[in-house]
Amino acid sequence: MNSKTRLIGILCAAVGLLVLPLILQGFGNAWVRIADMALLYVLLSLGLNIVVGYAGLLDLGYVAFFAIGAYMFGLMASPHLTETFPLFASWFPNGLHTPLWIVIPSAAVIAGFFGVLLGAPTLRLRGDYLAIVTLGFGEIIRVFLNNLDHPVNITNGPKGINQIDAMSFFGLNLGKKLSIGSFDINSVSLYYYLFLALVVFSVVICHRLETSRVGRAWMAIREDEIAAKAMGINTRNLKLLAFGMGATFGGVSGAMFAAFQGFISPESFSLMESVMIVAMVVLGGIGHLPGVILGAVLLSALPEVLRYVAGPLQNLSDGRLDASILRQLLIAVAMISIMLLRPRGLWPSPDHGKSLGNADKKEAA
Repeated sequence: MNSKTRLIGILCAAVGLLVLPLILQGFGNAWVRIADMALLYVLLSLGLNIVVGYAGLLDLGYVAFFAIGAYMFGLMASPHLTETFPLFASWFPNGLHTPLWIVIPSAAVIAGFFGVLLGAPTLRLRGDYLAIVTLGFGEIIRVFLNNLDHPVNITNGPKGINQIDAMSFFGLNLGKKLSIGSFDINSVSLYYYLFLALVVFSVVICHRLETSRVGRAWMAIREDEIAAKAMGINTRNLKLLAFGMGATFGGVSGAMFAAFQGFISPESFSLMESVMIVAMVVLGGIGHLPGVILGAVLLSALPEVLRYVAGPLQNLSDGRLDASILRQLLIAVAMISIMLLRPRGLWPSPDHGKSLGNADKKEAA
């Protein structure tokens, strides 16, 4: 593919992505919300791909950073702190209303700090042991959020935090529709463009990381940590950097999720969410940015689309099959079929595929 054809393809894709929410909102806001959540999961998958895809560190507690970012924004942009603590009420008589340019860096820094905090005690662990420790970290964060409502009410416990402000910047409130002449752009469409901008920025960062010396060092650690250490690579610092960099994406995604939903609770950050994000990375193609994006879009949108398939199938069985269970069954069948047909993912990395092919040929010989 020459550069001209590639440029035309990129321009067509960009125009399609920009026009997509305007078309979808004609069919109802529910379809735009599906696109919004798909972009959030793409952002989460890009972050986890740094840890799992580049550095080869299996992280099953990634949803913890998602929760940290969400609760950070929930506390900084809701009446909860001012209503609970008189000191905050005296400092901020009009309430806490954190602007976007503070939210994103704060979410990235706080989540990155917790990512390094998780990585420090797990430097000597690999494989299943690392997965168990990170899984425990994710559950610990969820339990803390669920119980930090006494003796001091910080997270409001299982009730969650509501009345969270919508995102706003340069006088534009994303919680309200924008009227341009006789055409209205709904709130969910405005959030779509914000999420799309963050995804594009994140893809650029991930691509630059992948082609940098740091990215190549991560991949060397992924392939053979002992050989990488023998070559003089500082595996300790690079592992911590991978955990920290991946966590920043989760923190920013969590802040965007809290603003988009307007309500958060510990139930939104269960172990199943971590498993789904890992599945997105594996299904699309570990370590390959287009594959990770494809896997995130498919697995986030598929459950919602299958709602319209499970309903008619339930009617055919005269209501004997529950629609929600049937939908999960269809998702499981689709995932199993894809992994049997494409064991390295839907869109695997070409280099990774070549190395596997060469290894298979050597074994055969």
